[in-house]
Amino acid sequence: MKKVLGGILGLVLGLAFYSYAVCGENGPEVITFEGGKKGAVTFNHSKHQKDYGIKCGECHHGKDHSPYKEGMKIQKCADCHNKNMENKKLNSVKKAMHKNCKSCHKAVKDKHPKAPTKCKECHVKK
Repeated sequence: MKKVLGGILGLVLGLAFYSYAVCGENGPEVITFEGGKKGAVTFNHSKHQKDYGIKCGECHHGKDHSPYKEGMKIQKCADCHNKNMENKKLNSVKKAMHKNCKSCHKAVKDKHPKAPTKCKECHVKK
């Protein structure tokens, strides 16, 4: 139980750091999400922006689900994506990230065959 809670806390803190870092800039170059049973996830934020041309609003959104726009305050993902959320398919940060990241990776698999879609391709145990 402690490992699960530690993993969730690590993920939430990582997302909080990431969210605040994105405000007013392009955000951090690389983000590592620690914890979880499956291992850490290292996300190359800069590569997604620069090499793949992904705009902020394709991943980040406001509480009303409007896409991120320059100057918009970015909330912590867990502020909405938590056990109190009515949508049970998105009621955790893990579920929201899996839905967003995996669906995007699957959609671009033909153009980017190395886009990870399986657990071990993103999650690395230490």
